[in-house]
Amino acid sequence: MKHTKKHIFCSIMIILIVAFDQITKYFASLKLADGSVAKFIPGVVQFKYAENTGMAFSMLSGARWVFIALTVVVCVGVFYYLFSNRCKSLWLYWSLGVILSGGIGNLIDRIRFGYVVDFIEPTFVNFAIFNIADCAVTCGAVVLVGYLLYDAFKDVKKPKENSDG
Repeated sequence: MKHTKKHIFCSIMIILIVAFDQITKYFASLKLADGSVAKFIPGVVQFKYAENTGMAFSMLSGARWVFIALTVVVCVGVFYYLFSNRCKSLWLYWSLGVILSGGIGNLIDRIRFGYVVDFIEPTFVNFAIFNIADCAVTCGAVVLVGYLLYDAFKDVKKPKENSDG
C-alpha cells in the first residue's frame, strides 16, 4: 500500500480534529451538564451544554440508528475515496477530510451516548447550539461547495467578440 505525505498529513488532521472535538465535548459535559453557562465572549458566544438526539437543529430526533448507519456509510465512502488515490484535487481532498473528521466526531457521540454533545451557543443571534465537529462539517462543506462551483465554471469561456471591423 502506497503511503504518501498527503495521506499522512490528512490522517493527522483528521485525528487532531476528532481529538479536539472529543476533548471539548468532555469538558463541556464535565463542567456544564449541571445547567451552568460559561460566558466566552459576552454578547457573542457562550458555552451551554445540550444533548442533540437528532441532526442539525435537532431535526428527526430519535432516529439514532438511522443516523449511525448513514454516517458510517458516508464516512467509509469518503475515507475510501480519499485514501484510494482517486481524489486528484487538493481542495476537494482536504475539504472531504475536514467533513470526514466532523462526521467521525459526532458518530463517536451517537454510538457512545445516543446523542451528540453540543455546547457552543451564539448569543448575538438566535441559532442552534453546536460543537467542533459541526464546525468541521460546515467549514468543509463550504470549501467543498466553493471548489465544486469553481470546478463547474472554470472551463466556461466568454463568447469571442466578433472582430468584423
